[in-house]
Amino acid sequence: MKKIQMVDLGGQYKGIKAQVNAAIANIMETSAFINGPEVHAFQKDLETYLGVKHVIPCANGTDALQIAMMGLGLQPGDEVITADFTFAATVEVIALLQLTPVLVDVDPDTFNIDIAAIERAITPKTKAIVPVHLFGQCADMDAIMDLAEKHKLFVIEDNAQAIGANHTSKNGTKRKAGTIGHVGATSFFPSKNLGAYGDGGAIFTNDDALAHTLRGIVNHGMYQRYHHDVVGVNSRLDSMQAAVLRAKLPKLDMYCDNRRAAARKYSAAFSGHPDIVVPKTVNGCEGICDVCDCHVFHQYTLKITNGKRDALVKHLGEKGIPCGVYYPIPLHRQKAYADARYNESDFEITNLLSEQVVSLPMHTELDDEQIDYITATVIGFLNG
Repeated sequence: MKKIQMVDLGGQYKGIKAQVNAAIANIMETSAFINGPEVHAFQKDLETYLGVKHVIPCANGTDALQIAMMGLGLQPGDEVITADFTFAATVEVIALLQLTPVLVDVDPDTFNIDIAAIERAITPKTKAIVPVHLFGQCADMDAIMDLAEKHKLFVIEDNAQAIGANHTSKNGTKRKAGTIGHVGATSFFPSKNLGAYGDGGAIFTNDDALAHTLRGIVNHGMYQRYHHDVVGVNSRLDSMQAAVLRAKLPKLDMYCDNRRAAARKYSAAFSGHPDIVVPKTVNGCEGICDVCDCHVFHQYTLKITNGKRDALVKHLGEKGIPCGVYYPIPLHRQKAYADARYNESDFEITNLLSEQVVSLPMHTELDDEQIDYITATVIGFLNG
């Protein structure tokens, strides 16, 4: 059996090696390192794939979130509601812009932001909601957009983990994750489903005026060289990363299908175990459905309900199986984001998940032998 990796980027590279190498060699020859043809071509390719009018590439996913908030004109003191159970980048940019982060609890099944908790948190100072499409599937965007319309709020989708996922609305309309709210942001960190070989990110919107503003912000506020029309930042996707992403984009649906297939095998093996809760999708299935396209399994995350999560993590490491705990400390307990307004009783699900979740290896190159070994090791430990 080949070595098990949390993410096998080397194995994935073999399938696109010729195209990537040729594109990078061409960039070296032309020296078009910044805003070169590869960046513009990738932008157009991604717009077509997502079915969105505007893609604005940038340097990383954290910048994408910050630039989206800047483009919407949010002001210091404005409240922004987001999920407590997520990576810190989501709340980090809110704080950096001197906005007021308002953390709320999540759904116990999908791990995405709880709709009732959003509604309870809305005040006259609330200006935006940032749903995080955690682990590879959309939050309940129908309900979120309804709330946003009712209270005249912006919706900024944090789509760092769910690019390629589909969202089917209550009227049957299907749209790609990140294209439903007023603006979406994503990361192309190497481990993402669509990952570069360095940092990268992008912002999505169907709003022409907002897109124009965002394009200025990413480039020092310039639309014409040395004419600074808005306050901007330096956040550009470089040509080499765009070349890698262009090679991967036509394979993204296949990559997502491979992840779904691995998830189905994991879930089938774990199904019915008294100490394991397998991932559930927004459609209610348990990762076994072979037609569901709402989840792209950026992570395959179990809940271990018998109190042995940490011991299991240690055991897996001893057996050569990498795993991750995303996330061990809720944001409301982090020193940087602690707030006297928060009560532990408001974060019952997040606190529980932080004690129970473990993510198993998930990538496009997983094979049956590896999955069998991983599942047998998990089950064997819990049954022991």
